[in-house]
Amino acid sequence: MQKLRFVGLDVHKDSVTIAVADQDGGVPQVVATLPNETQLLLKRLRKLAASDQLRCCYEAGPTGFGLCRALQAAGLWCIVVAPSLVPKQAGDRIKTDRRDAVRLARFLRSGDLTEVHVPDQQTEAMRDLERARDDAKRAERTARHHLAKFLLRHGRKYSAKSWTATHLEWVRRQQFEHEALQRVLVDHLHAVEQATARVQRLTQDIAELVETWSRKPLVQALQALRGVRLVSAVTLAAELGDLSRFSSARQLMAYLGLIPSEHSSGETKRRGRITRTGNGHARRILVESAWSYRFRPAMSYEIRRRNEGLSPQVQAIAWKAQQRLHDRYRRLLGRGKNKQQTVTALARELAGFAWAIAREPRLAA
Repeated sequence: MQKLRFVGLDVHKDSVTIAVADQDGGVPQVVATLPNETQLLLKRLRKLAASDQLRCCYEAGPTGFGLCRALQAAGLWCIVVAPSLVPKQAGDRIKTDRRDAVRLARFLRSGDLTEVHVPDQQTEAMRDLERARDDAKRAERTARHHLAKFLLRHGRKYSAKSWTATHLEWVRRQQFEHEALQRVLVDHLHAVEQATARVQRLTQDIAELVETWSRKPLVQALQALRGVRLVSAVTLAAELGDLSRFSSARQLMAYLGLIPSEHSSGETKRRGRITRTGNGHARRILVESAWSYRFRPAMSYEIRRRNEGLSPQVQAIAWKAQQRLHDRYRRLLGRGKNKQQTVTALARELAGFAWAIAREPRLAA
């Protein structure tokens, strides 16, 4: 009979350290350190798998999911684990590649590792695209901030709404006595225009490529929710992946770090701010969308347009979300909660409604 052996892989850009732990106990042993080349690693793992069954794992990181997909395609069992949730001994101040590989093998054997969901390649590509747009949006905000504060330092104040076509035209008309200041203005303005053009280009790319994405039906369904438009829906679908892996809405809320932290002992119960674990991109989108529910429930022209062609069940869930979340917003404010706490609570429940929509039979596949 073949023995079951647990393999920890410490993966870096140029090398992979392999440690093996036997099923029947004992100290895990480092068996090799190889160049980070898939074929070399597969050859070594196949040699180990010739006599034993293998269970492999490595930490999520900048090397991505390509190694996991390659091992699975070769018929090897492999998972990717969350680095921040790998148990660590208090007082351990020595960290090496060999120790990391041994620790992964040991905790894979004991079942103390937390698996990371590996998306399919198309979903991962869409995730990279929406994250690129998010980066571009942050760069645009930074460029606008630099320009606004430059003008303010020199007494140029604009009283109306900023960053409209009228505002940008006002900025272009500004004249400075010193040529150096004029050139700084031109440079800041050019940076803002370039950043805005980049955001618009990536937004258009998302709108075009979502048409060929396998998760397009889910993206369309999520837009039935108030405050969730195309970019937000794509972000949720790409970041969360297959929502059917969450057996309940509470499980999704906990994954997103939207549940209160707790420090209780004996008869004392203490709850604090949300845990903020899990996927921060999806959590931010839900919090931003939750602000829309401070307004009374209504079916605007834009929401009705996004609901066209969706199943009655999805439309009913979205309408129930409007009613429930607005009512909860008023009740929490009435109990003395500040707006940020209230909106965070709404975001937690909004995640539950998104989960319910994804569980609809036409979208669960």
